[in-house]
Amino acid sequence: MSSRVKVEAVRRPIPAALAVAAAALACLVGPASANALNGDQLRANVQAEQGRAISVRPSVSGAPPSGRYLSESGEPFIFDGTRNRPLFRFERRTETWVLRPTPAPRGDVIYRNDAGAQILRVTPGGGVTLYTQRAPNGSPASLVGGAAPLVLPPLGPIGLFSLMNQRGSQVSQALGRLVVINLSGDQSEELMVDALMVTTEAVIRMARSPTWRAELETLRSITLIEGNRASVTFRRGDLLVVVNPAQELEGRPSSSTIIRAVSNAD
Repeated sequence: MSSRVKVEAVRRPIPAALAVAAAALACLVGPASANALNGDQLRANVQAEQGRAISVRPSVSGAPPSGRYLSESGEPFIFDGTRNRPLFRFERRTETWVLRPTPAPRGDVIYRNDAGAQILRVTPGGGVTLYTQRAPNGSPASLVGGAAPLVLPPLGPIGLFSLMNQRGSQVSQALGRLVVINLSGDQSEELMVDALMVTTEAVIRMARSPTWRAELETLRSITLIEGNRASVTFRRGDLLVVVNPAQELEGRPSSSTIIRAVSNAD
């Protein structure tokens, strides 16, 4: 099963010949080509270029050092605290979360994602605790090495057409029916690529869950557009994700926010 895709604009107008070539390539790319354009490989390629001499990097004041951590529950993750909003990614997953620090008792700091879920707790002495489904009560984590900065991977227009077709096919297969992917934007191709990966991965996770699959019964299309404020709505079969290029990763809803929006839709 393949998905139909539609691109109105991505960063700049696509020449007609290139658009035809991209469309032809998209027709040929399906789930079997996931090895070529999956999110893990996109990020791995970027990190390989930037991480030849990786070291532990200092973070902004009050944040843990930027680098690779390993929890006692066995979950490795990367913390990038070099920006005003720290970034977080599980090493074995593709999604990068923007964390929001909030003060806690005894001088601790709690880092939450955009859905309000607690991800990390850091003590004044630098102790780090990771909170996950595997360890809901927290698992101590230790810095074990350096890590490349968490950045958005470039792709290009032909690669984007192929990625859209691939992800649309995977969503359609997961749900057993055609799901159309529409994308419109001309300011940040990298953010659109990341939002596409995060959104479709959230839908696939829901489709595979007995608890959430019924929430997707009416889903027929996924639309990603640029706007002044990141948001998610699910109405009349269309999952609309708005990203704000001015805010970079912070302007893209997380998978947790997408799942919550679908689950709470009327």
